[in-house]
Order: sequence, then structure tokens, then C-alpha cells
Amino acid sequence: MKSPLLQLNGVHTHIGAYHILHGVDFDVPAGKVTMLLGRNGAGKTTTLRTIMGLWPVSRGSVLFDDQPIGGSQGQLRTPDIAQLGIAYVPESMGIFADLTVRENLLLAARKARTVEQMDTHRLEWLFGHFPALKKFWLYPAGKLSGGQKQMLAIARAMVEPRRLLLIDEPSKGLAPAIVQNLIAALRGLKSSDTTVLLVEQNFEVARALGDRVAVMDNGRVVYSGAMATLAGDRGLQEKFLGLSLGGH
Repeated sequence: MKSPLLQLNGVHTHIGAYHILHGVDFDVPAGKVTMLLGRNGAGKTTTLRTIMGLWPVSRGSVLFDDQPIGGSQGQLRTPDIAQLGIAYVPESMGIFADLTVRENLLLAARKARTVEQMDTHRLEWLFGHFPALKKFWLYPAGKLSGGQKQMLAIARAMVEPRRLLLIDEPSKGLAPAIVQNLIAALRGLKSSDTTVLLVEQNFEVARALGDRVAVMDNGRVVYSGAMATLAGDRGLQEKFLGLSLGGH
């Protein structure tokens, strides 16, 4: 059986005096979308930042393609983790509001110094998933809508081929209609066999996109399995997510 692309084994993370992650265990299979769910403060964002090496692993290990990238076996620096083909889209999006869409994507394309040096086939592939970016190519990113800014943030992470995409709460603060557009765009990435670990509070987004799911509470994974199983079991939803039986 092929190993998961990403494995977290008993991962502990301390931030200063605070012990945030308490032995996190879950796998991210290649070519799938794995949802990371849980209440606010459960440790989801810390998990993504730990994978990226922004917070070091205190105990346990993070393996990427069977190679240690965090923990006692070897803690790589964030730039070295990114070089392996892992991209991180933080909740803050990380776009440059005063620069155009074109300039934002050029800055993210590490192998290109000019727009002409960018991979045109890759750009057209991105435009196919995020057509608004082509329409607003020369617009300042700060003038885009919330959903368009989120799509630009994801496109920046994907402007060069990545093996794993970490995305933190892409639908947060977006209107329902914009969320549906975002779901459609992410489904396009999903169909391209991109491996995604996606933190999300909106259960409908998780239901629409997820193949696998890990639910966190108090810095631990309290449930993991197929997203379809969780989506189809209201008892599990109420137990692990506190969702109202009538709300989903």
C-alpha cells in the first residue's frame, strides 16, 4: 500500500510557554482533499504552521513523502519545506493589496523575473479555475472582492506546481454566493489531483470538497475517517463538531 503524502505522528507543539498541540496524529493521502475541522482554538492553524516549520515540532514527527520534515529526526526550515513542493495559504491570504493581480502572481513565481518568463500554460490552467483573475489581471489586488482575493491567494500558491497545498479557512467572511464560487474553483483543483489539506469552519464547504477528514479538539485529533461518513452521520457531527441536528 502506498504511503500517505503527509503523516503527522504524535506531534506536540509549544508556542512559548503554551502547549498547543498534544500528540496530533493523522494522514493526508496523495491526490485527495483532507479537511481539518474543529471548533475555534482547537489547534487547526497551529497544525498547518507546524507542518510548514513556522512553529517547530516539540515531540513527534511530520513526514512528507516518507521523509522527516519536522521533529527529532530533522526539523527543516520553512523555505526548505516550501522547496519540497508544499505551499501555505494563511487565513490572512498573504496578498499585496497595492500590487496588481499580475504582479502578485509574478512575485510568487520564483523561477520567473518577468511576466514573459512565467509558465503561460500554467497561467492558463489557473485562469481556467479562477477566471476572475484573468479578467482583473491589471487591477490592484486590494480592489478585488473578498472571494476574488481568496482565489488570488490560492493561485499564488499554485502558480508553480506544488505537491501539497495547505489552506486555512478560505471561506471565512465570504457571502454565501461567493462561497459557492470558491467551492467550484476548489473542485477544479481537486479534479487535477492536487493534494490539499484544508482548514474550514463551514461544514457545507467541507461536505462539498472533502475526501478525508480529521476533527480536532483541544490540540488533539478526536476523529478521523472518510468525509462522507461524517457528512452522513448527524450523531457524529453533533458529538465531534457540536453541530445542531437541524442545521445541517
